[in-house]
Amino acid sequence: MNEQPLATSHDASPSGQNPTLALWASAVGFGVEGFDLLLLVFLLAPISAAFGLSTARAGSLMTGTLIGAVVGGFLFGLLGDIYGRVRTLTWTILCFGFFTALCAVSQNYWQLLFFRSFAGLGFGGEFGVGLALVAETWPVHVRARVSSYVALGGQAGIISAALLTPLLLPRIGWRGMFLLGVFPVLLSFGLRRFIPEPDTFVEAQKHKRKEFPLAALFHNEETTRRSIGLIILCSIQQIGYYGLMTWLPYYLMKKHGLALTKSALWTAATVVGMSCGIWIFGQLADRIGRRPVFLIFMSGAAAMVLLYSRLQSPVALLVGGAIMGVFVNGMLGGYGTLISDLYPSEVRSTAQNVFFNIGRAFGGLGPLMIGAIAAHYSFGIAVGSLSLLYLLDIVALLWLIPETQGHALS
Repeated sequence: MNEQPLATSHDASPSGQNPTLALWASAVGFGVEGFDLLLLVFLLAPISAAFGLSTARAGSLMTGTLIGAVVGGFLFGLLGDIYGRVRTLTWTILCFGFFTALCAVSQNYWQLLFFRSFAGLGFGGEFGVGLALVAETWPVHVRARVSSYVALGGQAGIISAALLTPLLLPRIGWRGMFLLGVFPVLLSFGLRRFIPEPDTFVEAQKHKRKEFPLAALFHNEETTRRSIGLIILCSIQQIGYYGLMTWLPYYLMKKHGLALTKSALWTAATVVGMSCGIWIFGQLADRIGRRPVFLIFMSGAAAMVLLYSRLQSPVALLVGGAIMGVFVNGMLGGYGTLISDLYPSEVRSTAQNVFFNIGRAFGGLGPLMIGAIAAHYSFGIAVGSLSLLYLLDIVALLWLIPETQGHALS
């Protein structure tokens, strides 16, 4: 790994072919992940009825998926730096699609848990590898924007699952829904044929040091500081995201007395706000810099979760939830470009997946943390307490992360 992870000159537009196709492949791949995670939430009830599962066993299907995703993130991140972005992206999508389709023929709980865990391996690895591919096939002046579009693919997948599952599930059943996993398998065959490896990666392989990519993330003091900072940033973002998305419908129904349909609508407004935030982040980060936009969004998240916890009227909760979503999840649109800027090609895929999936692992604590605080105090206090985490986010950004706008990829 280079002693200076940041380059100091502006790069020209990368010459790898089909940058648009690379962007679509990465965004669709992350969209499949978003679709699948929400799909499983919808399918837990019919699966539990079919196999006679307890609540704990039903929940373990999601846990197994997320554990598989964290392991897959580490595994495929490393493979992406060793064997190439396109080849590894193909493997992640093939792994996800194949094992998701196998879920349709599960005969018992243990088979389904096994297939779900291995499906998690695939989609846990896709996001970071796709971000590395996109960063290395698009020029510097649009790098933040295109990275945010990959993140938007995940939001599109979530929205698609929310819209399509109620329509398809009564017609094709839970097994038929899992069979939709065949379609990503078809996508994987097109990747290798039409998308070459980025020139940045190919050139880096010629001068690659024989250092294990994971160790290279802590190669020296400066790199270690940045890595610790990014672990903090990715973790807090996902703690806030998973915490809010898990408890928000319950909070709206129990504290504010909204019916299920209204609670779903109010939650959907928050998701729409999150999608707008991701887009806005990418646009601003290319224009005014990465750190200023992160500071704006972190400050906005700290203020909005505190304000939201004090809102009372349904209209205020609807509008406030959308604005809160902009700041809380908009930062997801910035991590891809920030990590790509800070780490050279020989460890870029590893860095993307390791930091994001460490954050995913800590993100699982978000629902637990909010639930524990709510049990002792109230949901309003639990939601408002997230503001303290975003203040920690600001400290980590200012202390550990440099500005990277306009820097060339190395």
